[in-house]
Amino acid sequence: VDGGSQDETLARAAKASPAARLLSGPKGRARQMNTGAEASSGDVLLFLHADTLLPQTAGNDIVVALQDPRIVGGRFDVRLDRDTAWMSIVARLMNFRSRVTGIATGDQALFVRRPVFQDVGGFPDIPLMEDIAFSTQLKQKGQLVAIDTCVITSARRWTRHGPLRTIMRMWVLRLLYFAGVPAARLKQWYPETR
Repeated sequence: VDGGSQDETLARAAKASPAARLLSGPKGRARQMNTGAEASSGDVLLFLHADTLLPQTAGNDIVVALQDPRIVGGRFDVRLDRDTAWMSIVARLMNFRSRVTGIATGDQALFVRRPVFQDVGGFPDIPLMEDIAFSTQLKQKGQLVAIDTCVITSARRWTRHGPLRTIMRMWVLRLLYFAGVPAARLKQWYPETR
């Protein structure tokens, strides 16, 4: 679901996957993901950011995980597309944090059973932290699974802004969000990276 990009995103997506259904929707990750969910028909929804690649085993991994009816959804472990010591540390920290807290981020390819998605009302319409809020809602509905197969996601934010600075920014933003600072206000401290 494209949110009004002004570059060659749609053309490149069509060329890379001619069978894919390309949609346009309102700008904003939550809005775009909700638009995609509404247009889909599957029993399980997978939310994949444009800069993240699924492992070849993803479909089977999800099917196996959801054989347990207590599991309402989950996410994959993540690996960054730059093979450096810092990027490896960042990925390990992301996966560890997610396993400890049960909170996933969009880079980890969230998936959920459709009835649960509908029950929580989809992604909340906020400009940032929609994945954190969504994960929190899912935890209230049942168990989430952390699949240890890795998706590969872009490291551009980490390389552009520096690993330590980005880690600190992410943690501060999450803490402020959990302390009640509105996501719209936090968005001003989260620069777009394309």
